[in-house]
Amino acid sequence: MQALGLLDRSFKAATDAELATAIEVLDDDHREGLESFVAAATPDGVRAAVKSGRINGDMEAIAAIISDLCLADCIKELGDHADNPSTDQLLEVLPGVVERHGVAVSRMMLAGTVAGEAPASAIIRDLLKSDELVALPKVDETTIAPLIDTSKRSPEEQAAVRAKRAEAKATKKEADRARRAQSAADRKRA
Repeated sequence: MQALGLLDRSFKAATDAELATAIEVLDDDHREGLESFVAAATPDGVRAAVKSGRINGDMEAIAAIISDLCLADCIKELGDHADNPSTDQLLEVLPGVVERHGVAVSRMMLAGTVAGEAPASAIIRDLLKSDELVALPKVDETTIAPLIDTSKRSPEEQAAVRAKRAEAKATKKEADRARRAQSAADRKRA
């Protein structure tokens, strides 16, 4: 739960300009992936999707898409130490990563690795709390999205939400099935 809070705070700490830049630099595949989670590939669209996606995993997926290039860069810079870096190793590569990708995306990448339970999660969590370069604003300086939707829905609205979720799940399941079938067909041809 704390890991999700860090990820949520990384989005809250990002300015609209930082989010807009992060969206602009996405390649076509990453943009398409982002658009599958957000109503609009804009800072407001991302914020809305993150707010509603805290429970169902969409927040983590959005962070992974936005910070994927940053993570790849960090892994490359860490080299052989990428799987379980020390504090010193992270402190050595983070300034360059932040310079190339920005502090907002770097924070999302770090918070995403904590949410993904990386071996270095404890070290990264400490950096997000206290490092001069990537520390997140204190909790009282930012508003965390509520864990659950506290607004009351009518039974009809709740049924519509459930139906929409079931439809989205079925669509995703069918897309996964089609992708596996295509992959199997491609392997047979190769």
